[in-house]
Amino acid sequence: MTVSLDEIRRLSVADRMDLLEAIWDSIADDSDILPLTESQRRELDARLDALARETPILSTWDEVRSRVDRGG
Repeated sequence: MTVSLDEIRRLSVADRMDLLEAIWDSIADDSDILPLTESQRRELDARLDALARETPILSTWDEVRSRVDRGG
């Protein structure tokens, strides 16, 4: 199946988002076809190790909204 960019552009934004989600899901389903490089694997491992060592700083929705309302 071939779909042109013009055909995609004629879709509503909601339909294009649905299409994008379907494409993304299909890529995720085939993620084993695109394995990580060794560099990417090391970076992910380093980030997971850092997350395990440090407590993430989390904010409640009210805190986030307050910061946004203050402009910072």
